[in-house]
Amino acid sequence: MKKLMLGNEAIARGVYESGATVAVAYPGTPSTEITEIIAKYDDIYAEWAPNEKVALEVAIGSSFGGARSVAAMKHVGLNVAADPLFTVAYTGVNAGLVIFVADDPGMHSSQNEQDTRLIARAANVPVLEPADSMECKEYVKLGMELSEKYDTPIIIRLTTRVSHSQGTVEICDKEEIGLKEYKKDIQKYVMTPANARVRHKVVEERMNRLAGDIKTLGLYSIEKSESKIGIITSGICYQYVKESGIEANILKLAMVNPLPLDVIKEFADTVETLYIVEELEPVIEEQVRALQIDAKGKVLFGRQGEITVRQIKNVFGIEVESAAAPKALPVRPPVLCPGCPHRSFYTVLKKLKLTAMGDIGCYTLGSMAPHSAMDACVCMGASIGMAHGMEKARGKEFSKNVVGIIGDSTFMHSGITGLIDVVYNRGAATIIIADNSTTGMTGHQHHPATGKTLKGEDAYAIDIPALCRAIGVPNVVVIDAYDMKAVEKALREETAKDEPSVIITKAPCKLLIKEKWETYNVCEDDCTNCGLCLNLGCPAIQKGEKAARINEALCAGCGLCESVCKKGAINKGGK
Repeated sequence: MKKLMLGNEAIARGVYESGATVAVAYPGTPSTEITEIIAKYDDIYAEWAPNEKVALEVAIGSSFGGARSVAAMKHVGLNVAADPLFTVAYTGVNAGLVIFVADDPGMHSSQNEQDTRLIARAANVPVLEPADSMECKEYVKLGMELSEKYDTPIIIRLTTRVSHSQGTVEICDKEEIGLKEYKKDIQKYVMTPANARVRHKVVEERMNRLAGDIKTLGLYSIEKSESKIGIITSGICYQYVKESGIEANILKLAMVNPLPLDVIKEFADTVETLYIVEELEPVIEEQVRALQIDAKGKVLFGRQGEITVRQIKNVFGIEVESAAAPKALPVRPPVLCPGCPHRSFYTVLKKLKLTAMGDIGCYTLGSMAPHSAMDACVCMGASIGMAHGMEKARGKEFSKNVVGIIGDSTFMHSGITGLIDVVYNRGAATIIIADNSTTGMTGHQHHPATGKTLKGEDAYAIDIPALCRAIGVPNVVVIDAYDMKAVEKALREETAKDEPSVIITKAPCKLLIKEKWETYNVCEDDCTNCGLCLNLGCPAIQKGEKAARINEALCAGCGLCESVCKKGAINKGGK
């Protein structure tokens, strides 16, 4: 049977068909759907971990325990998981261990562009790179086999276009694998220096053996042509090359770490001009050049963003079909949703002119106009450490104008240790935990403070205020996110203190609320068109010629507009 599947959906199907029984992840676009779909297979235990490091550690443990296991994350999540990744390359595995890492060329939903192949090379971990949904599914099964055959974790590198595009997938039956026997092996699994020195040699021997076996394993394909042009490529770039229509000999790599250098040499000898088409870093190109093979790559395609079919056509002089210039569309910058509970504290932050160290989540949009109320955003959990660092750089008086902002899911991910640092090192930072009871940015996933598991089962919900107090925070204030007066009062009082404070703004994400809410309207006779309500940055509020207007189709009934209107022109329900 064949089915149309997203790349991520096909990955999940591959996990099922491969006989894997444990899947762990932290949500991150473009990888999120992998584990959400895996959770629908009853035969597989699936969980959201607090962060990617924990996710990989759980998968490592289950692999050691004899279960085929997978972990999923986006590219920046691999940074968080780097510590266990580099060492599990030394220990090797018991049952198969496959790690799905989704890169985001073009930064559609990420704070940087980075290339997982570079990390894999540093860690000495083999990498497979599928080019379509069918390969996504099959490479999971192949990855499991290679993992067990070569005693190594395997990374399957995805990109946004592969993860989120659809293709036809052949559905197969599940392999009945069963648990592998667990045998105690201190020299293999306990990485003390003496054992690690021995295992490091094993890693080098393994990578050399795998590189030599690529030809036998058939982890590449060659498409021949009468042309004297040769192209080396992999993953989604292969699809771009094919779609461009260029007449060329194509070496398509399935495994991109290690590279089949002998195959590349042989291929290069059959062509007059060699091109390398790869997104982001010149990972293949630099290794090819190290073989003293002349090749053209990044000088033509660059190291930033996604490669396009049009770009390839231009490079190879293929005529690009002209089309009428598209009508200019209005710019649509991302904004906080109507009714978003984060809108209130950003409005107050702007009013109080506070310096805000931000974090990763929906609330990052507080950096956008009209609020422009976030000064810095680096990575998950960094807001707390940055607020603390600001104080240590400029003193406690300056820090009374500084806050750190973090969401509930991100606090669980990597904010707790930062808060411990503030308390332990006698800081005085004021931290806002924007608790909307979900992982909002990636599509409403559960986390340890929501009371539900990935499979929807009841779980203990971490009490965030109690946790903050247990860490030693002397001032913990919990307020309704929509109560702007309470938000302002809390910010004024807590930032004035010479000791740590946590302000928890609580209100569920409006998109989680299913019942219909009452909307608000503007009385034109009372409205002076002063623009105070427009400063909220709510998409439902629009500027009119004589008075502001509220689009009832967008209004989420949060009431913030009513609270800021000094003329009482905004009311619930009536005109």
